[in-house]
Amino acid sequence: MLQPVASTKLPVPPGKSGCPINMTIELLGDRWSLIVLRDIMFGGLTHFRELLAASLEGIASNMLAARLAKLVDAGLLTRDADPSHRQKVSYHLTEAAIQLVPVMAQVGAWGARWLETSPELTVRAELLAEGGPALWDRFMDELRATHLAGTPVPDNGVLAQLTEAYLRAASHTTAAESSGD
Repeated sequence: MLQPVASTKLPVPPGKSGCPINMTIELLGDRWSLIVLRDIMFGGLTHFRELLAASLEGIASNMLAARLAKLVDAGLLTRDADPSHRQKVSYHLTEAAIQLVPVMAQVGAWGARWLETSPELTVRAELLAEGGPALWDRFMDELRATHLAGTPVPDNGVLAQLTEAYLRAASHTTAAESSGD
């Protein structure tokens, strides 16, 4: 039975146990949910085609559609009509999804420390780890303004800094590959 939407809890079915870790893993532990949230959160992507085209992991269109629907149903995303085109929709983070920033930062930091990762894809995780809770709070405020209030993404905000660092690292990787290093 679904929890009431009016409560402060997300409208998800009860899990196998009432353990908060289990419930979170049941909601977000599939192969794609965190990746879709990552791409919306850190990529600034809000449209289906953008998410599909930018997927580094190569998500299939049917899987993306299923994950977007699941995240909307769970209350982590909203699905809004896009005023620029009548057949287009935008996906926006909810407050519950925005509050995953510290979790995403910790998961990224853990992966950067313990797993073999590529430099250009690790730089954002390193910056978030170095910035700690103060940077996470600034980023969450930026996401609230963008996703909840509809203001444009700031040119000098946290997302812009993370994107700039990624592009710089990616250009160094490309230059090194071109020179044969």
